[in-house]
Amino acid sequence: MNFIVSILISLVAVIILVLIPWIGVGAFNLKVLFGIIIPYAAILTFFIGIIRKVIIWAKSPVPYRIPTTAGQQWTHPWIKYSKIDNPKSNWGVTLRMLFEVLCFRSLFRNTKLQFREGPKIGYEWEKWLWLFALLFHYSFFVTVLRHMRFFMEPVPGFIKILERLDSFLEVGIFPFPGFETPVLFLSGVVLPVAITLLFLRRLLIGQVRFVSLPSDYFPLFLILGIATTGILMRYFLKQDIINIKSLTLGIVTFHPTVPDGIGVLFFIHLFLVCVLLAYIPFSKIMHMAGIFLSPTRNLSNNSRFKRHVNPWEYPVKLHSYEDYEEEFRDKMIEAGIPVEKMPEEQQSEEQEQKDES
Repeated sequence: MNFIVSILISLVAVIILVLIPWIGVGAFNLKVLFGIIIPYAAILTFFIGIIRKVIIWAKSPVPYRIPTTAGQQWTHPWIKYSKIDNPKSNWGVTLRMLFEVLCFRSLFRNTKLQFREGPKIGYEWEKWLWLFALLFHYSFFVTVLRHMRFFMEPVPGFIKILERLDSFLEVGIFPFPGFETPVLFLSGVVLPVAITLLFLRRLLIGQVRFVSLPSDYFPLFLILGIATTGILMRYFLKQDIINIKSLTLGIVTFHPTVPDGIGVLFFIHLFLVCVLLAYIPFSKIMHMAGIFLSPTRNLSNNSRFKRHVNPWEYPVKLHSYEDYEEEFRDKMIEAGIPVEKMPEEQQSEEQEQKDES
């Protein structure tokens, strides 16, 4: 039942977030608050929070090499080693990070462990999580890039090309007079589908459901709310795009104004985006910056041919075996434990040292 409570807490939180601008703009006409003040506060929280987090991570000492390895380490020239999964140079680390960031390579290598008859341990092909994650991240990334047209004038050419590629199926264009339907973007369909699949994974797989917390469900519901309000504005409840772009351009140029004619639905959409921006530095979504500072990924594995000394190590009083035997020799002999020096040998050595002195 704990997972039901986590889901309900997250879902109710998102519903409350939807109601806040709905009531604030619809009932009290607080357009300046939700259109200017809250977006600026969210942007400041986003950048300050990320910079603070990155500085904390960057200041964390990493004296030793602790990269995650998944292949043969470099040893001899005639032994083939894994240049990407166990890199020995910075070029190998660069390739590893590139594949990790762009292709989620470590997630692609994921396998499922299960017990079979025997009992035997078996490993099963497990690529669904990699596929869902790839669909979600790339569709979200393309959606964010497409929305950059609202913050730039003129619109850069690469955004126009991206929009053409995202809508190459040309679904939604109807040649009926007086009936205009906007073209369907693939990212606008893939994003909510991918979020739903990630949610169902947490809901249907027992091990994942057991470890899921409200902080795992909340971002999914929040992003789903953003995608849903965006779809409603584009295809069903049309908004004044010119006034919306005037508002967004005013925000980025620090001349904010809230034009008339913008519906409540846009302010709900904008408020949810602001909540997501402010939430990112304090959530697991910070892995988008943390991956570049992870010592298990951004370090080469050269411990075999380069010594790494911890500069923060303080002097430690050592108790060697010779000291240990010197302290407990009689008890060790009494217990039948072999010793390196018998008492006679120790006395003869002491006598020789006295003679030499």
